[in-house]
Amino acid sequence: MDDSEEDQRLPHHREPKEYIPLDKLSELGILSWRLNADDWENDENLKKIREARGYSYMDICDVCPEKLPNYEAKLKDFFEEHLHTDEEIRYCVEGSGYFDVRDQNDQWIRIAVKKGGMIVLPAGMYHRFTLDTNNYIKAMRLFVGEPVWTPYNRPHDHLPARKEYVERIINQGGNHAVEAR
Repeated sequence: MDDSEEDQRLPHHREPKEYIPLDKLSELGILSWRLNADDWENDENLKKIREARGYSYMDICDVCPEKLPNYEAKLKDFFEEHLHTDEEIRYCVEGSGYFDVRDQNDQWIRIAVKKGGMIVLPAGMYHRFTLDTNNYIKAMRLFVGEPVWTPYNRPHDHLPARKEYVERIINQGGNHAVEAR
């Protein structure tokens, strides 16, 4: 993505536009699926992914001015570059938004997440989130066990999750995650 300071909700394409293939995201440890958001309560593929990856906790979060208390402050917090010590798993059941992640050269890659898209960011990966200009996403949040909501704003390179991510993904250049099928 470009380095513009314009509205964070814009696409921020470089000129000329550059698109990143899914295998490049996989190299960064990112997993993704396209699921049936119109019937997510009964989606067998979602059930298989949850079982295979141990996602036992689930809730739904509406991010929009009308439904999220302290909307502006929350959106600002989501857009602060941070990492988590656990995976960040989001399934977009309505709406859309962007996850920005860092590549091996510390450059931003913008990932559009739309209805039906499920994304898993590995523990220790620096990232941020914002809505797009539609200002709405309804996302399922998934966790292994009890949810841990703690973001560690950059820099937190001393955390074991970050060190493991750098060694496994950045230094080794590959994703060793097990993908559910």
